[in-house]
Amino acid sequence: MTPVNFRALDLNLLRVFDEVMAERSLTRAARKLAITQPAVSNALRRLRETLGDELLVRQGHGVEPTPRALALWPVVREALQQLEQTLAPGAFDAATANTSFVLAMADATAATLMPPLFGILDREAPGIGIRVLPLTTRDPRALLDAEEADMAVGFFPAVLADLTARAQSGALVAFDSRRLYDGEYVCMMRCGHPLADQPLTLERYCAARHMLVSFSGRSFGFIDEALASRGHSRQVVLTVNQFFTAARVVMDSDLLSILPRHFAKITGLSRKLVLRELPFDVPPVHVEALWRRRSPHTLAYDWLLQTLARAAAKSFPGG
Repeated sequence: MTPVNFRALDLNLLRVFDEVMAERSLTRAARKLAITQPAVSNALRRLRETLGDELLVRQGHGVEPTPRALALWPVVREALQQLEQTLAPGAFDAATANTSFVLAMADATAATLMPPLFGILDREAPGIGIRVLPLTTRDPRALLDAEEADMAVGFFPAVLADLTARAQSGALVAFDSRRLYDGEYVCMMRCGHPLADQPLTLERYCAARHMLVSFSGRSFGFIDEALASRGHSRQVVLTVNQFFTAARVVMDSDLLSILPRHFAKITGLSRKLVLRELPFDVPPVHVEALWRRRSPHTLAYDWLLQTLARAAAKSFPGG
């Protein structure tokens, strides 16, 4: 690797590099930077000569980064944004702000957070809008990387374990998280179900027919993983991607399914279904907000996180 004379490095080249990496296009980067495309090309040429790497290679109508560029970009972006925030920290006034946030979450999470969140926005931040996207994965990092959502809110145990392992190994961690609330899953069945008036044992649970709520469409979820660790399995005959849909199907069938206990309560479903404790241990449900650590909207995100936490507290008064 070519030694770099940092003192001779023009930091403006790093701003160009960051924008081209984000856009994967010299034309779009030039438009964002308000300079000409030849100026972008010249800046990249100078940076290539300084670093001794091609950095970005033309492919189709855009450019593809080299491994060196991919390794360099997170560090460059974080450094530039920290510098910007230090030199011009500004402020975020929610009462006068006119902006919107995109949140990715499942229907159970939205049913928990959106009613109290809208109440807060309506009173304190009337110019701020929220757009909710359906969460279709337990690992929303690609969604956040593509800037399709500002934050994802949900149950992401594998993601958090991976981020913790990366941080402990000294690797750069590009995402951050905050716990919003805890919950637990329970088994639901219709009133009058053959199992409604008898103890729900592990054997009876496994012998029944089941419906799985899966955001990704996979027919094997964390309940199945918990059963497999005990040498058991269940028969999943239907897979849907929403808890509301699952509840409606359960009401008119002999299928069993699971849903968050608080979701059944806040939606009134607990009055229409029979809820039973699961006959085996499953991991606790920690609902987290996940976002890109290198977001350029740090102050706005701080406010959003605090507001989401307040909304969660209203749904779970007293803890």
